[in-house]
Amino acid sequence: MIVWLNGTHGVGKTTTANLLQPLLPDSRVFNAEKVGETLMDIRPGLPVTDNFQHWPLWRPLVVETARRILDYTGGILVMPMTVLVEQYWREISQGLHGHGIRVRHFVLHADTDTLRRRIADDPAMGPSTFRFSYVSLYAEAFRTWLSSEAEIIDSTNLTSAQAASAIAGAVHG
Repeated sequence: MIVWLNGTHGVGKTTTANLLQPLLPDSRVFNAEKVGETLMDIRPGLPVTDNFQHWPLWRPLVVETARRILDYTGGILVMPMTVLVEQYWREISQGLHGHGIRVRHFVLHADTDTLRRRIADDPAMGPSTFRFSYVSLYAEAFRTWLSSEAEIIDSTNLTSAQAASAIAGAVHG
């Protein structure tokens, strides 16, 4: 099984994933961003884009990498990764389902003011123009398709530990 943690950049997916992993026996965390980072290291570079998710090879590589990890380790793969383009989510989720992999798709949601405050106050990254630029894209995705495609964890008033506990409860329940 895959527990996919979606939501905009800065909402707390990675922190929540790291806190969730010990709550799910036989689980591991795999951040699909590493697949994108690998593609960004190709020289000469791939066609210029503002987001590696736009490269058509990123999505099937994420599916194949997740499948191979699960084939090797079994258990649960916790994947914190923002996917705001519906077509991209369909490609990934259908690819995983095509391999018989069950996906529990969660969205860590927070209102816009909370998101902006978290991004501005992030002690590790500091204020991030990149993260700020995705707040409105996330809001549009949430309004148009994302909220109906996932289990929503409203993290506006939750700590990451509380969000992890809620997700673990849903997975175990």
